Amino acid sequence: MSIFRKNLIYYITISILFVGLSSCKTAKNASSDINKPLEKALLWQISGPGIKAPSYLYGTIHIIDSKDYFLPKGTMSAIDAVKKVVFEIDMKDMSDMSALMGMMNKIFMKDNLTLKDLVTEDDYKMIGDHFQKMGLPIFMLERMKPMFLTVFAYGDMDPSGLKNGNMKSYEMEFMELAKNAGKETGGLESIDFQIGLFDEIPYDAQAKMLVDAIQASSGTAETDEFEKMTQMYLDQDINAMVNMISEEGNDVAGFEDKLLTERNKNWIPQIIEGAKLQPTFYAVGAGHLGGPNGVINLLRNAGMSLKPVK
Repeated sequence: MSIFRKNLIYYITISILFVGLSSCKTAKNASSDINKPLEKALLWQISGPGIKAPSYLYGTIHIIDSKDYFLPKGTMSAIDAVKKVVFEIDMKDMSDMSALMGMMNKIFMKDNLTLKDLVTEDDYKMIGDHFQKMGLPIFMLERMKPMFLTVFAYGDMDPSGLKNGNMKSYEMEFMELAKNAGKETGGLESIDFQIGLFDEIPYDAQAKMLVDAIQASSGTAETDEFEKMTQMYLDQDINAMVNMISEEGNDVAGFEDKLLTERNKNWIPQIIEGAKLQPTFYAVGAGHLGGPNGVINLLRNAGMSLKPVK
């Protein structure tokens, strides 16, 4: 396999891993203030009718600087106590090269569209310069759906960081822990479904998001979204994450339900049924936890008891 194809598959893998985070950062939830703020916690215990032993819900950030990586107290005990670890998508599938190869055509825009067809000449040059600094020539990227590229639009994002150890993925770390402990793993969604989320937003809207993200990343440190999100994560402030979502520009108006709310609602019966079958550790993007339509409140509305693990 050529170096070009290997690198492309690697970047696709990271992009798929990030789809949950991307949708969280672009979805707008204007009603987030109507509920009492949740406690600052990433790890929550799930109990309720039919659940014999506690399961757990953990809010991840899909990638973080290695120096900032941490596990809240109780996380390792929770993983040790469960029989199964479940992610947004089963992390085993991320290492299935044949499956990823089969997905490659789905990452490209239809009708032979390219970025040049969607942005101005100046913006195209800005995008090219941004990715060239990352060692990603534009010819590798210009037919990819722009939301895939938005993953790498932020100044602190190092696409090779997971390879060289500068960055960590909570999903990959949890997968390694599960694998070493011989625990079963699973996913709430398929890779095919998550890639399909990119088709919920028109290409021109995706391109605008990409341009906006690169422009924001070239500003001051105070405006760097990746840095702000990381600090909220270190503070375990899932309420602030929801508020940040509310403050985002509404580039994807009309698509919020598909990208965030519907997914959360689809997960609830799966989480409850899985918790009834056996103690399970659910690891999903932290942006899915808070708010009236967040996983915590939806599970509570379904009769489950959730309390932060301190």
